[in-house]
Order: sequence, then structure tokens, then C-alpha cells
Amino acid sequence: MSDKNRRTAIKGILATTAAITATGSLASLAATVPQPEAMAPLKGNLNHAVCRWCFPDLNVEQLCAAAKEMGLKGIDLVGPKDWPTLKKYGLVSSMCNGAEISLTEGWNNPKHHATLLKNYTDMIPQVAKAGYTNLICFSGNRNGLDDETGLKNCVAGLKQLLPLAQKHKVVLVMELLNSKVNHKDYQCDRTAWGVELAKRLGSENFKLLYDIYHMQVDEGNVIQTIRDNHSYIAHYHTAGVPGRHEIDDTQELNYPAIMRAIKATGFKGFVAQEFIPTAKDKLASLKKAVQICDV
Repeated sequence: MSDKNRRTAIKGILATTAAITATGSLASLAATVPQPEAMAPLKGNLNHAVCRWCFPDLNVEQLCAAAKEMGLKGIDLVGPKDWPTLKKYGLVSSMCNGAEISLTEGWNNPKHHATLLKNYTDMIPQVAKAGYTNLICFSGNRNGLDDETGLKNCVAGLKQLLPLAQKHKVVLVMELLNSKVNHKDYQCDRTAWGVELAKRLGSENFKLLYDIYHMQVDEGNVIQTIRDNHSYIAHYHTAGVPGRHEIDDTQELNYPAIMRAIKATGFKGFVAQEFIPTAKDKLASLKKAVQICDV
């Protein structure tokens, strides 16, 4: 607020107070002083978070302050250098990153295993020391690999990390991404493939990140898929279809119904907003998305 506007507001408040004193009516104060619109407290049935990369116009501190005010509990895809800022605001790194090579170079290709094993061996203890749980990973692109070979390669690499992850109570979480629009040739592009990988690894320290946007693009049937496979899912991401923008009624997914389905599974992890805002007031879009998902 500018000094001029502040002075004007103060004069208005003083005038209103004088009027109340004269009339003795508290009701007139409520009638004459506008009340700011407040976000209703979140219900607490789901843990809400937001992905850092979707708000590049804000620094980490600004995003943390806004998230805290909205009642969010975490920020997704934040590495160790920003963890102190999250802790300052009482937030957690709900999905840690920093050990992966890239989305396209992942565990399905043995030539990346040495680098990935070193990166994750270094990162897992850091995640645990910070008090966090989830650490993201990726299958990588097919590059000609059939699904079975990709599965075998992922198992061969990831099983070497599972004892360390178990020791530190860290969960390696592989993200499901669509290969139709955004990530051409990505291998872990179907829930069934990711679930099969989880079954072969047979560990509570490996789970899936079910990205609702990506899986709607590639396979649909979101609610039934969640009901059938929730025991293999550690985390959820949101975004509107088509376009990956706001999750309001401009897009096709019924997010309240999806959130109710997630809640019904007894899910205790995080639902993180990962849409790219198109509105001028990006934080207003985030607030609305959180309210939509708060069932």
C-alpha cells in the first residue's frame, strides 16, 4: 500500500470509529469497514504441496511464504541448497531431487547406472538427514528398448540402491510421464509398466509418482487406476488437461472426484500442484487449485 493510500485508509478508519462512538453501534463498523477475503482453513484430509519449477517468477523464499500462508505443507522438486529456506517456513521438501541425470537418461539404460548409483548413494543420506522421505527418479527414454528389457535394466540398477534406501527410510519414487505430448519416447509412460517394476523390486522403498495430467493424456481411466494401484503410489501431481494449465472448469478432469478417490484409499502422502499458470495472478491460481483439491 502506498503512503497516500495508507493515510486515506487511516482517515477512513478514524472517521468510522468516531461514528461508532457517537452511535454506540458495533454493527455499523462491520458494515462500513470492508473485510479482506480469506482462504478457508484446509480440511486436513490431504497433504498439499506445490512444484517449485511452475513458479519461476518467484524465488524460493517468496514461494515458501505464499505456500505457508495458504496452508500447504511442502514444496516439490527442491534440492539441498534450498532446504534451509523450506525449514524456515516450516515446510518440507515433499519430493526431493538432485540425484537424477535427466528425464531422458535414466535407470532403463545400463550405461547410466554407474553415475546414477553414485548420485543416489550420495543423495539418499542427505535426504534422510534433512528429515525427508521421497527422492525422485526416472526410467529414461526407450531409445529402441522394448518394455521387458527396460524393466530388467531398471531392476538391475535400482535393486543395488534399495538396501541403502531401506536403511535411511528413503523412498525412491519413479515418475509416470506421458510419451504422447510432452515426453516423447519416455519408457515409464503407463501405470501398468510402473507397477510391474514395483512388483519386481518388491520393496516399500520404491514407489510411483502418479502424475494425473500425464496419465490422463496417455491412458485415462484415472480414478479406477488409482483405486486399483494405490498401494504402489507414493505421490500425486496435478495439472489441467489439455494444456497442463489451471485445474479449473476450463479443462476436462474432475479434480474434486479424483481427490475424493485418493482420499478414500487412505493416502497419507502429498498431492502437489504441477500446473503452469496462465492467469496474471499466478498465486491466485494456486490458491484456487488447492481449494479445488481440498476435499
